[in-house]
Formats: sequence, structure tokens, C-alpha cells
Amino acid sequence: MSTDGTEARKRSERHGHRAERLAAWYLRLKGYRVIARRWRTGAGEIDLVVKRGRVLAFVEVKARADLMVGLEAVTAASRARIARAGAAWVSRYPAAGALDLRYDIVVIRPRRWPVHVPNAFDAMGRL
Repeated sequence: MSTDGTEARKRSERHGHRAERLAAWYLRLKGYRVIARRWRTGAGEIDLVVKRGRVLAFVEVKARADLMVGLEAVTAASRARIARAGAAWVSRYPAAGALDLRYDIVVIRPRRWPVHVPNAFDAMGRL
């Protein structure tokens, strides 16, 4: 039995975690405070939960060679999953409901600055 699939999955996961660390670093430079990383719930996972002022953002991070490919990688199904996870976050931390909630995307590209797309989609997962 080949372990190539397992190794590829592990490599991909390490690459994704590295992208999340870079995104967190970049958002800190922009004045955000990282509240949670890889927050998991039965509804799904949120890569980063960040806060700046009265804004609480649920951030999906994509590592891709091209910006448009990264943005397109956040499919309707993944947006809906992130929105459900965001609702789960608010139900677990009710004080978050008093903040302005937002769903952002950060695309990490090789040898380029990250691209942060604030308010990329709404709580219903719509663009």
C-alpha cells in the first residue's frame, strides 16, 4: 500500500498551516488581534478569528499561486460552512453578537504580500 496520498496530504496540511501563520502575521501588522486559529465546531472550521475595534472577522486563508485562483477556491459550499461556523462562534460567545461581524478572505501567494479581502461574503455565504 502506497503512502504517497498520506504524505501529500501531510505536506498540504503543513503548507496550509504556514499560510495561516503568514496571514495572522499580516493581519497583526494591519492592527488586528488574533482571537483564535483553526477554531473547529461541528458546523466547520474557521482558519482565523480576528478583531480590530468593533469588527470581528472570520477569515478563510487560501495559499495559491494566483489571486483569482485563491479567491475562486472559496466555493459556495465553503462560504456556507464558514458562515455556519461563524454563527456557532457567536452562539458560544454571545458578546460577539454586539460587534460588527464580517467574513474575510486572505490569499497567500509565493514571494508576494498577502491579499486581504475584507467583507468577501456575507453571513448567508453570498458574495
